[in-house]
Amino acid sequence: MIDADVVVVGGGLAGLVAALELARAGHAVTLVERKTYPFHRVCGEYISNEVRPYLESLGVDLAALGAVKINEFVVSSPSGRQIAAPLDLGGFGLSRYRLDHTLYGLGQQAGVRFVTGLAVDDIRYQNNQFTVTLSDGRAVQCRQAIGAFGKRSRLDKTLGRAFMQKPSPYVGIKYHVRMDFPRNQIALHNFSDGYCGMSAIEDDAYCICYLTTRRNLRQHGNIPAMERAILYQNPHLKAALSDAVHLYAKPEVINEISFAPKKAVENHMLMAGDSAGLITPLCGNGMAMAIHGARLASRLTSAFLAGQLSRQAMETTYQRDWSAQFGRRLWVGRSIQKLFGSPLVSELALTAFSVVRPALRQVMQQTHGEVIAV
Repeated sequence: MIDADVVVVGGGLAGLVAALELARAGHAVTLVERKTYPFHRVCGEYISNEVRPYLESLGVDLAALGAVKINEFVVSSPSGRQIAAPLDLGGFGLSRYRLDHTLYGLGQQAGVRFVTGLAVDDIRYQNNQFTVTLSDGRAVQCRQAIGAFGKRSRLDKTLGRAFMQKPSPYVGIKYHVRMDFPRNQIALHNFSDGYCGMSAIEDDAYCICYLTTRRNLRQHGNIPAMERAILYQNPHLKAALSDAVHLYAKPEVINEISFAPKKAVENHMLMAGDSAGLITPLCGNGMAMAIHGARLASRLTSAFLAGQLSRQAMETTYQRDWSAQFGRRLWVGRSIQKLFGSPLVSELALTAFSVVRPALRQVMQQTHGEVIAV
């Protein structure tokens, strides 16, 4: 039996930031991550500048890591017609491989106990404490647990979360490549039943990350065949994917990505990052939301552990603050998603954005938050 004040389940951005904040506040923190750092994740790897000052205040030297300035957004229809808009707040491109590993190192320095290479099989709440059971049979008891286990996990099913009752058709696929593409631009290229984001990351590389359906994949048998048959119908994607130099042997893939609403508190556990709610890739701002949400969760958890908040007050405040910060952004994302995927509807949406130019800019503003004060 291992004891801790807090167990953070999942070592992505939300989990790492929450663990780091709590350890620096003087709490005993255990973070459980089923993989071993460093590793790749299916992620668009664009981060809004709303969290840049906060990340740097944690000790992340973004310039030294090679973060790329991004200030322009481009969207294309399946036929290849495209329009551009400035990103007023802007953001930066940086791989999760490098950013997560950096936060992992900062967490180690702060005294976070990392348990890597093991999954969490179960989490039970009883008598005002949690018992977290690991896949090797060990258990951790703690006063509070934070769930940061990503887009979809076995734990979601174990906890009986509502969104797991409805299967999702979406599959996410990501590459790192070298190609000819503007370094200051993030592009969203649409195709039948999906869309693909492209933006620069460190070391003159680019992230290509797209969302498609299992139906597309089944119809064509494998990823390369599907890309040639469906994604290549968009000339921008054909040019990028056919000419790109791939930097690792095979793509990262994740299945059954769900954009359904989720609860930010489940069985007294605070959920952070994609575990609390996933914004559609069309809006490309999930990383910033994960970081911001982890900050909320860790600070309320710290107040609870210090006796400044009751459990009920912590949970109620977190659900309220999380919804206030991200509820509208998620709704906008789900609404915009309905305008893309179908070639006909995508063409009509792009025509509307072309006629009313400020509309696209306003949509992007609606999916970006205010800069976090530090």
